Amino acid sequence: MIRKYRYGTPFNTEALTEKIETTEGVLPYGEVSQEEGFVFTYIMDEDDIVYGLGEANRGINKRGYCYISNCTDDPVHTEDKRSLYGAHNFIIVSGKTTFGLFFDYPSKLTFDIGYDREDTLRVSCENADLDIYVLEGENAYDIVKQFRHVIGRSYIPPRFAFGFGQSRWGYTTKEDFRTVAKGYRENHIPIDMIYMDIDYMQSFKDFTVNEENFPDFPEFVQEMDDQDIRLIPIIDAGVKVEPGYEIYEEGVKNNYFCKREDGSDFVAAVWPGDTHFPDMLNPEARKWFGDKYRFLIEQGIEGFWNDMNEPAIFYSSEGLAEAKELAGAFAKDTEGKIHPWEMQDKMLSIANNPEDYKRFYHNVDGKKIRHDKVHNLFGYNMTRAAGEAFERIDPEKRFLMFSRSSYIGMHRYGGIWTGDNKSWWSHILLNLKMLPSLNMCGFLYTGADLGGFGSDTTRELLLRFLALGVFTPLMRNHSATGTREQECYQFEKIEDFRTVINTRYRLVPYLYSEYMKAVLNDDMYFKPLGFVYPDDKRAIRIEDQLMLGNEIMIAPVYEQNARGRYVYLPEEMKFIKFLPDGSISEEVLAKGIHYVDVALNEVPLFIRSGKCIPVAEAAECVKDIDTEHLQLIGYKNSSYTMYEDDGIHKDYDKEENYRVFTN
Repeated sequence: MIRKYRYGTPFNTEALTEKIETTEGVLPYGEVSQEEGFVFTYIMDEDDIVYGLGEANRGINKRGYCYISNCTDDPVHTEDKRSLYGAHNFIIVSGKTTFGLFFDYPSKLTFDIGYDREDTLRVSCENADLDIYVLEGENAYDIVKQFRHVIGRSYIPPRFAFGFGQSRWGYTTKEDFRTVAKGYRENHIPIDMIYMDIDYMQSFKDFTVNEENFPDFPEFVQEMDDQDIRLIPIIDAGVKVEPGYEIYEEGVKNNYFCKREDGSDFVAAVWPGDTHFPDMLNPEARKWFGDKYRFLIEQGIEGFWNDMNEPAIFYSSEGLAEAKELAGAFAKDTEGKIHPWEMQDKMLSIANNPEDYKRFYHNVDGKKIRHDKVHNLFGYNMTRAAGEAFERIDPEKRFLMFSRSSYIGMHRYGGIWTGDNKSWWSHILLNLKMLPSLNMCGFLYTGADLGGFGSDTTRELLLRFLALGVFTPLMRNHSATGTREQECYQFEKIEDFRTVINTRYRLVPYLYSEYMKAVLNDDMYFKPLGFVYPDDKRAIRIEDQLMLGNEIMIAPVYEQNARGRYVYLPEEMKFIKFLPDGSISEEVLAKGIHYVDVALNEVPLFIRSGKCIPVAEAAECVKDIDTEHLQLIGYKNSSYTMYEDDGIHKDYDKEENYRVFTN
């Protein structure tokens, strides 16, 4: 059951697709205070677990820390960070009393979940203008399914998007991309996508292609497509201020950009230098920006990734002026009135400064709305602009689309990647713990930058990261310019990388099937063990193993120099390893704790008792996976219902999309 409680005059975020009438009276759980802003307080039981918050730091169980929903461009994801790129305000308190809460509020929202006082859940925000949805059900899993139903169907990518992709900030010319394609194809490492970061553009201008580096761009797109490789370009949020640049001039002429309070176009510096931000909350501006994707689609492009859409700000005109003024005073200061630390703090805070988000406005139904009041909706509506445009440009076709910044609701238009992580072992575990929380909030097409985006990776770290990425819907190796090159063919014993990525392609029939069933049934692709084994006290507390679909459990290795790991089995399972010679080992393990050996060139998974999964032969692109001659692995006398469609169109509900296999 879902009830809505309204406070003040909320902004319509359009997070939900189902209309729920407002319930009169007080919230059935906790207490609400509106004396200073808005504060919700609930006293937790000692054994309560708090699930949710989507792309948030730390664990699956969010107890014990403070999290702030405030879409933030921060590439250093250490444990102390309270805000990341997304704002996903859905939590479930699971224990003696179990209920869910969705705080539909588009600005900064703080979740103190036993941080100030270990027994107190405290949710607070500046303005008491929000809707709170209270969800009740049989258990946490049931509540998730109810929530997923009212927020609308999750994004469905084309099937090729379940292949492996290679990316690097720094691929600049045709030859860079040809080298990558050659490196994978000649070494017979499967690949379906190569991503184009900002260097493909002309002076970092959206919806342009560098004419010197990519003359005859449509022919180059076709050249890659002939090798069964799709190019996936990035689109940034800021439009370069440049007279003569068509998109800039159209936006200025039609008032499609966010404004300062005085009505002038707000200026912020991002990669192109001075930029304007399209007003993504204005339907006309959103349609205009979305239609610009046609420029690349007409040249053969079938997918995109949206970036810098928190929106990220290197500095604003006002912020830069303030910094220069202080620097001038500091330079002339002979008496030490301005401490060096003050100067340092000013320069360090010039990027993504909260004051800058108060300096520009959106036009919403003719009303000026200051950006910081709706900050968390910008990335959502940028990706919505693209998703709605795809429906106009080619309504029968699926396009690949994922974003960095998001709010609940964006899950209907695209997936997300988890941003600029690092080549740190801790980030394998961080990514693993985010996955079920993201699924709870509707984001199923997700994945991390495998191997790490920033810092220098190692061969071992990349192989272990890839072994987790085998199971994430988005499987992409991505790294930053200036870091160690980490394409799989750059390392010794290339055959080990081939084995791991071959395993992904062997599992695509199962992974795609489980993804589609999760989408079509308002279900989760990744689940915490406690959702499947709610009466198992040990399973409920495990955070480094996940259930995937309805048949398997994954338990990746995430420690340097490890040769295996301990796992807990809530029931008897078959321990499966995909081996370098192409064979598959199967071993029945009893319920309980086991140490399992996992070499760097092996991919492990566990099949639940009485179940089986389909496995294909390896292929070098998704198109060539043979789904007519599948091998079933797992328990005898079991069956599997596989979903399969053409992976391109939107005929999801056909009976013939399902086939039953018996082992």
